[in-house]
Amino acid sequence: MKKPKLRKAMAGAAVGAMLAGQLAAPLAWADPKAGVPQTATPIRHVIVLIGENRSFDHTFATYVPKHGESVSNLLSKGIVRADGSPGPNADLAAQFQVDPPLPSSYFISAGAGHKTAYTNLPPPHLNGAPNQPVSLSELTADPTGVQPPFDDSISQSQLAALEPSLESRDLNLLRTGATGASGTTGVDNRVTNANSLPDTSFQLTGPDLPHDSYTGDTVHRLFHMWQQSDCDVSNATPDNPSGCLSDLYPFVATARDDSGGNSLAFYNMRNGDVPVLKQLADEYTLSDNFHQSIMGGTAANHVALGTGDFQFWSEFEGMTAPPAGTVADPDPQSATSVKFKADKAWTECADATQPGIAAIQAYLASLPYHPASRCEDGVFYMINNLSPGFLPNGVVDTAGVAAGSKVPPSPLRTIGEELNEHGISWAYYGGGYDAAVRVANGSTDPFDQLAANNYCDICNFESYSSAIMGDSSQRAAHIKDAIDFFNTLESGNLPAVSFVKPDSFVDGHPASSKFDLFEGMLRKIVDELKRQPRLFKETALLVVFDEGGGYWDSGYIQPLDFFGDGPRIPFLAISHYSRGGKVVHTYYDHVSVLKFIERNWGLAPLTTRSRDNLPNPVTALDNRYVPLNSPAIGDLMDMFDFHQQ
Repeated sequence: MKKPKLRKAMAGAAVGAMLAGQLAAPLAWADPKAGVPQTATPIRHVIVLIGENRSFDHTFATYVPKHGESVSNLLSKGIVRADGSPGPNADLAAQFQVDPPLPSSYFISAGAGHKTAYTNLPPPHLNGAPNQPVSLSELTADPTGVQPPFDDSISQSQLAALEPSLESRDLNLLRTGATGASGTTGVDNRVTNANSLPDTSFQLTGPDLPHDSYTGDTVHRLFHMWQQSDCDVSNATPDNPSGCLSDLYPFVATARDDSGGNSLAFYNMRNGDVPVLKQLADEYTLSDNFHQSIMGGTAANHVALGTGDFQFWSEFEGMTAPPAGTVADPDPQSATSVKFKADKAWTECADATQPGIAAIQAYLASLPYHPASRCEDGVFYMINNLSPGFLPNGVVDTAGVAAGSKVPPSPLRTIGEELNEHGISWAYYGGGYDAAVRVANGSTDPFDQLAANNYCDICNFESYSSAIMGDSSQRAAHIKDAIDFFNTLESGNLPAVSFVKPDSFVDGHPASSKFDLFEGMLRKIVDELKRQPRLFKETALLVVFDEGGGYWDSGYIQPLDFFGDGPRIPFLAISHYSRGGKVVHTYYDHVSVLKFIERNWGLAPLTTRSRDNLPNPVTALDNRYVPLNSPAIGDLMDMFDFHQQ
């Protein structure tokens, strides 16, 4: 099996040619200090904070921007009213079941006349949300099997040690929000009218479900999300030229997990939900057209954020492909069940004879701009969550890789390597990383084990990389804990580029975390930046989420290749140069972060095939959301006004 082409793209003079004409004043803001890399803007520090599993409409459904700005959300489209009730255009969010008999092979479009609208939306489910606080004795007995909230037998000092990413005033959020239900599955009866919801988006919060609550998860995997999106160019309109209807969300999800109608839930900012993100959107710059890069989940989207590309199987101890039992087969199990025959994590997407591939390839070919699949012959790609073969201490889990449950050490080029080559400082900060290293080295301390279990190895795109994770000096220099980030931030000595990933206590992931816990970490970062005006003036804090978590969104999806894009997710640019409550409509995805870093520091795209080669969008004046030059993604520069004083 051959490896995907990883040749480095343009360099040297070619970079200048690429940037010329795009920047109004290239390198006009070059730092005069000796040894400091030049930048094209006043931004000398980029912080990328990555939350978990929230779509744009799920979060900003009822957000109203400042006067003179517009936003595309459930409220502006009339899908919901300001009080959270269904609006005059509620049918735009209607969801459907596919009528039996189902096709014998995987499909991504149900086709007209083959689906029936729900009478009532499937009721939302608890799906893993914790029902009772955990005690110290429970934590000690099974530290890898528990999660917050915690009861009073765990002291404030123990909470502070477990979670350094929160200010002391927010630590009690780790004690609140349990469902109070008898278990962690079944209908979530805290949702108002849970068993008789109309077939449209519904407000998650209410009298029995405050914002500070753990709520249920829902499915978010590649083949599932393509199918949920229900894409066919015969449905195309000027506002939605891809023809993706996104109307099979509960139908596909309920066949895979215990989530029911969770995917149609939204928070209501008009009623006080998600207050920190609202405040920051009011004060800084919001994107209402930022997308997850990959249809699916955490690991693949983090890899795209750090590489502009997709993780593949590289030869490992003579194995040129993952074990056959780990390869996906998304064909329906029967004429009455859309559940997949094999819901696995690898696929050979260049081969149309493999299960699930032909439907997506045919759809891409039908689009007027014919996007390339970016799938190379004979290559297997990771499409769902798999841990890196490297343990946190750098040791390779040979047995795990050989079993196909972990990813072989990878030659896929990352932004870390590019920054290294140009002498630009950087670090990846992951909550719980130090404890994960100690556990990998043999620690049996229960608090170490708890923290290690909540370090997100699949979120760390550098953890897959032979060049970084496989090199002890690179690992020591660049892979850090979240506490290291806060220490560095407080000292005012940030690297040029910081990727910051919360641990799973505070990342905002449904079921295992809460939105206000993520907001607590975000607030701590913003407070510390504002405490240092000089640092704040040369820093851009980019707040992004890994993916929508399976929550429905009403926005346009621009297919770029076999892997995505996917639905919209929240994105904020917080800086001295992004003040004013502006809403930007340019089409972005995770790779836009790479493009911003590359443009700011004058770097080339990572490889000849990575998505950072795509052009910036060109749009019509009457529709800023849809690129006319698809496939195209922006570089975030229009989220800033560098003429602000």
